[in-house]
Amino acid sequence: MLRSKSFSIYWLCQLAGWSLAALYWSYNAFADSHFDVVQGLADFVLDVIIGIGLTHGYRALVLRWGWLRLDLKALLVRLVPSIIIVSALYSLCIAAKLYGVRWFFMPAQLLSFTTFFTANGFTLFITGTRLLAIWVLAYHLYHYAQREIAIAHENARLSVIAKEAQLGRLAAQLNPHFFFNSLNTIKFLIASHPTNARRSIDLLSGLLRHTLYTPHDTLMPLAEELGRVNDYLELERLRFEERLHYTIGVPDNTDGVLVPPFCIQTLVENALKHGIDRRKVGGHISVTVLLSLKRVTISVCNTGTLIPGQTHTGLGLQNLRGRLHLHYGAQADFILRQKEADVVEAELLIPR
Repeated sequence: MLRSKSFSIYWLCQLAGWSLAALYWSYNAFADSHFDVVQGLADFVLDVIIGIGLTHGYRALVLRWGWLRLDLKALLVRLVPSIIIVSALYSLCIAAKLYGVRWFFMPAQLLSFTTFFTANGFTLFITGTRLLAIWVLAYHLYHYAQREIAIAHENARLSVIAKEAQLGRLAAQLNPHFFFNSLNTIKFLIASHPTNARRSIDLLSGLLRHTLYTPHDTLMPLAEELGRVNDYLELERLRFEERLHYTIGVPDNTDGVLVPPFCIQTLVENALKHGIDRRKVGGHISVTVLLSLKRVTISVCNTGTLIPGQTHTGLGLQNLRGRLHLHYGAQADFILRQKEADVVEAELLIPR
């Protein structure tokens, strides 16, 4: 289909271009008081046939010899002699056409062809060089631009493939990390709280189902991510019991708001591991989401303090930063700070 379309555009340009050139020459001849309509029509038709015939023959040779695959420097070396050769053929064909038409319509006024060509050949060659240089350069520039566009599309496609592979690699890192934490929770509950252990298994099976069937290389609705975070926090509360309290602030309208999978859950896991789990009395985790016209602000606060001098570059946060970069580039931001004396805040800024 694409080839047929390109073929049609090529012939449309050929007919339109050479017809305009022939019309220009016919107009110049019309200004002459000796203009003959039939002779002018013959000149017009033959001019179009000669122009299309030579350029189409050049195109056929270019395709046969693979010149469209050459780099710009190698192509330019071939264009100059090609234009000269085609221009010489053009001047010879036009001279033969002019002589033949005049021989048919005005045989008594003609000199020999050699005399005629000697008198007009150079002018015809210069005219042909100008015309054919424009045609040849336009033809190759069009295909060069098409090739560059195709290369750009291919590079973009490869970039997407590489991005998906990176996201898959990050997901492969993230899933075992999540599974380990969840199984560790159930391990603590089996002996002491069998009922809670069964509830934990139910919650974990739901989380695993979401994990297995959620594509990691695409975004997901914010409401689904918050639902999964709520299940995860309920699962962890079965282990921490009274040591863990949490609240989740959900905006009224989250329709159409998309976030990377596990982005909030990663922050919650980090808050549990480095905040609540290190305190004998436990603490509180709050998840707050604020929506504006241009961005989504996600805040996860937990009771605790940041250790001075620690880089806070564990697997979960490194993974999160990597996925944010792949999805948004420099448009997303992640900040971990000591918000108050006993409150640590992890803030995520995502464009809408």
